[in-house]
Amino acid sequence: MPSIDSFNGIKINVYNGEHRPPHIHASYNEFEVLIVIETKDIYAGELPNKQMKSVFDWLSVNSDWALKVFYELNPNLQ
Repeated sequence: MPSIDSFNGIKINVYNGEHRPPHIHASYNEFEVLIVIETKDIYAGELPNKQMKSVFDWLSVNSDWALKVFYELNPNLQ
């Protein structure tokens, strides 16, 4: 279950077999960014500014749920 949400052409993914820190993958067209869930720091990649703002807005509302999903898919990292 990598895709946990999608909106405005943006997909939010969380994968199993991941690494620390807990993060989401957000993709839009050919762009992808990894964002640390708890700090909202960009870990790698980039998105266009408009889509990046949308992802940060999404994460501000859904960070607890995204962290829960991350740990459900990666229980060895708890």
